[in-house]
Amino acid sequence: MKIESLIKEKKVRTIAAHDTVEYLLKCLNSFNVGALVVSADGKVIDGIVSERDVVRSLSGKAEKIGDLHVRDIMTVEVFTCKPEASVAEIMAMMTEKRIRHVPVVDEKGELLSIVSIGDVVKHHLSEISLENQTLKEYLSTAR
Repeated sequence: MKIESLIKEKKVRTIAAHDTVEYLLKCLNSFNVGALVVSADGKVIDGIVSERDVVRSLSGKAEKIGDLHVRDIMTVEVFTCKPEASVAEIMAMMTEKRIRHVPVVDEKGELLSIVSIGDVVKHHLSEISLENQTLKEYLSTAR
């Protein structure tokens, strides 16, 4: 299955690099997401910032949270995929790179959506369940 089937109605949330970490935390909470794509215009990807980035950045600096901006903690090297990529390819990339969110981009590299590890796992479990059911039905008719 292709990634495009997972992102049909999925909205991607972005944040600007100059926004504060305090604002980032409010956005993560209110949107109920684990990461936001950092983009000034909603198309060009400047980075990605996740809950993990927040936790790592606060080690020894918790008292300075009011002074931190997204640009101070975001991940600049962003791994992306195209809508035509297979779910299996993205699962492998997430495992290899130890990442939980992959922005989906078009042929020009402009942001279309985002896929999370939760999306991928949900799809994988669905496939396994369907395969299991099919095998059970096959075995029950083979007797």
